[in-house]
Amino acid sequence: MKKIHIALTALTVLFMVSCKEEPKEKPKVIYDATNMEKASARYDSTQVAIADLPIQMEGTNYLIHPVGDLRVYERGTKSKYGSSSVNDLSFTISNFGEYEITGYLQNLKFQKIDSDSIRPLTDKPALILTATYLKTIADRTGHQVMVYTMIDTDTNRDGKIDTSDIKALYLSESSGQKFTKMSEDFQELIDWNLVESKNRLYFRTIKDTNKNGQFDKNDVLHYSYIDLNSKVWEVQSYQPI
Repeated sequence: MKKIHIALTALTVLFMVSCKEEPKEKPKVIYDATNMEKASARYDSTQVAIADLPIQMEGTNYLIHPVGDLRVYERGTKSKYGSSSVNDLSFTISNFGEYEITGYLQNLKFQKIDSDSIRPLTDKPALILTATYLKTIADRTGHQVMVYTMIDTDTNRDGKIDTSDIKALYLSESSGQKFTKMSEDFQELIDWNLVESKNRLYFRTIKDTNKNGQFDKNDVLHYSYIDLNSKVWEVQSYQPI
């Protein structure tokens, strides 16, 4: 009887554990009473901002200074005096590939090569993930354009801007001037692609149409492009489906 009692107890415990709800996925958007007001976030004053060495995109007259947080990694060590921790510092905050800067950057600062003046891309809290110089467009049209994938709004209202928030698409000139948001607010950027033969930048976004805070199969995809032949950047919709 004792064995039967133990077995029944174990089954009861397993049943209770299996009935526990799995943790819900953190929503990317939390809507307020006014529905579409932008949520503001502040810079984290506890972080130490540093800049990588400047980068010059080929054919431009500007240096770009990537700015981000100093990364501190803690690793546990053991010594004869007891346990302690040693901090590893990473002074590299960005990576530079072919005409593209990547990282988790607070800002980019631009400096004309014949000047000591340095100006920021934006004066608002942001997280810049990629900054791409469209070299082929510059060669073909003379228009020097930068493309950014970034996060500019605390859409899930947790008090900080990070990768849990919605990504957006921005353009600027190679000087950092004419910094313009091209995707709509509260639409998540999925991807973008440059079609050189047409001098167009195509991109896709998704809108949380059912307002459940997540992006899923029940939401609507938007297909758009920007004509880079034009000095005025305008978003045009198209319907491939």
